[in-house]
Amino acid sequence: MPSLVTERIESVKAGIFGAGAFALSELTISIVKYSVVNLILKLDAVAISWDITWLVQLTIALVSGFLFGVTYRYIIRDDRNSHLNDGAVMAFGLVRGLALVESNLMLSELLSVLFLIIQSIVCFAIARYVLDLAINRKLIKPFIS
Repeated sequence: MPSLVTERIESVKAGIFGAGAFALSELTISIVKYSVVNLILKLDAVAISWDITWLVQLTIALVSGFLFGVTYRYIIRDDRNSHLNDGAVMAFGLVRGLALVESNLMLSELLSVLFLIIQSIVCFAIARYVLDLAINRKLIKPFIS
């Protein structure tokens, strides 16, 4: 039985991997989204304003990814049940996506609402695959019950 300190260290490592993967995917999708919108609207595609909104979005992405990483390590344990893996991604993705929808409660923009939900699910899926890769390469030890 591993010690409590060892388990905490592994959880923090999983959180860091999750935070990094989630934040990078969120940032990449946001940059692509704003670039495409700028191109469609014939605006300057290079000029992405880096205001406080981006900093808040990145901070929330880091926290969301960290919490997902820590939780995912405990969810999957050592039994490799694909339903648990997929369910963790869907649960986190839907909760975050629907919370974003709730804060932008403009149902007239159905496409934007769907994009927010899909974006959250995709970002958590990327974080999941990074965590699975880190566990398979023994960078993170899985939680053993």
